Amino acid sequence: MYIKKLIAIMFAFALTAAGYQFASPTVTASSNELAVLLPESDGVVVLDSKRLVVEALPQILASNLPMLEKVNGEIDKIKTKTGLDLREFDQVAVGLKNKGTDKAEFDAVLLARGNVSVESLKGVAEIASRGNFRTVKYGSRDIHVFSPDELIKDNKPGRGSWIDTIVSKLFGDLSKEVAITAYDSKTVAFGSLERVKQTIGNSPRISNDILGLLDRKSGSLANGGMKVPTGMSQYLDLEDDELGNNLNSIRFLQGSLEVNDGVTSVSIAARTIETAQAEELAATVNAISGMFAGILKKNKSADKQVYGRMLESIAVTQVENEIFVDLTVPKSDLDVLIGKK
Repeated sequence: MYIKKLIAIMFAFALTAAGYQFASPTVTASSNELAVLLPESDGVVVLDSKRLVVEALPQILASNLPMLEKVNGEIDKIKTKTGLDLREFDQVAVGLKNKGTDKAEFDAVLLARGNVSVESLKGVAEIASRGNFRTVKYGSRDIHVFSPDELIKDNKPGRGSWIDTIVSKLFGDLSKEVAITAYDSKTVAFGSLERVKQTIGNSPRISNDILGLLDRKSGSLANGGMKVPTGMSQYLDLEDDELGNNLNSIRFLQGSLEVNDGVTSVSIAARTIETAQAEELAATVNAISGMFAGILKKNKSADKQVYGRMLESIAVTQVENEIFVDLTVPKSDLDVLIGKK
C-alpha cells in the first residue's frame, strides 16, 4: 500500500530534515555555511551535531540508559582508537544525489566541521577497514578509501530494523567503498569516492532552490530539503488515480526535527504543482489520522496507544500549493516508545 510507504519516507525524511514553511531561494551564509560547500545534490540535510550528541540524545534516551551508555561507549571507542571525537563536531551537512535507479537509492557525501585532527583521518580508515585501505591522490589531497564490510557486519542493526532501512536508502553502496579526506583544517568530507572528489574539486555546487529550503528552520536540531523534479513516483509505486496523481504532483519536500526539554517536534512540508492538489493531500492526511487515531488509542499495546495519540495530535495546514504537517511528541510518550522493553 503506497500510503504506508509515503508515510514511512516522509517520516524518515523529517527525522533528518527541515521546516514549517518554504523559504525563498535567498541563501543566508549563517545557516548554510557548510551546506553551500556541497556538490550538486537533489537533497540536503543539516545537523546541529554537537547539540544532538550532548543534549538531544540524553533526553531522547533518558528512559533507556543501556542504549544511551552503548551510544556513548561507541563514541568513546572511536576516540580512543582514532583520536576522532564525534562530540567535537559542531555541524554536519549531507548532500544526497539520486542514483536514478528503481530502488530510490542515493549517493551521499557528508561534510563534518569541528575541532578535528586531520592527522586522525588515516586512523579512521585504518580502523574501519582493519588495515585494508588505499590512499588516492586528487590534486594535492590525500583521499583514504576503504571497504568497511567487516565493521558494518559487526555493528549492523537487527535484520529489517527501521534504522537499517533508512541508512541503506540514504547511503546506498557506501558499504562497498568509502572515501574520507580533509576539506579544510576543521572539516572532513566522507562518502563515495566520486562524491568526495566532487566536493573538494571544481564541480558545480548545490543549487539555491534546495539551499533555500533550509532558511526557515536554520536553528533546528535537524533540517533539510529535497527537490523532486519528476514527482513522488521516483520513490513510490503510485496508482493511476486521484490520490496517486496528487502525490506525484509534489515537487519539493522539507522537514525538521527539534528536541527541547524532552519534547520532540517533527514537521513535514510539501509543495505541489497546483493548489487543488495540496488541498486534496491535506484532506487525505486529516482523514487518515482521524480514521486510525481512535482505533489505535483503544489498542491494548502501549506502543500503539502512543501512535494513536500521535495521529490525534497531528496539525495540518494548507496555504496555496503548500501543505504543512506538524507533530509534537511529549516525553512521556517518547519514553514508552524508546524505553527498555
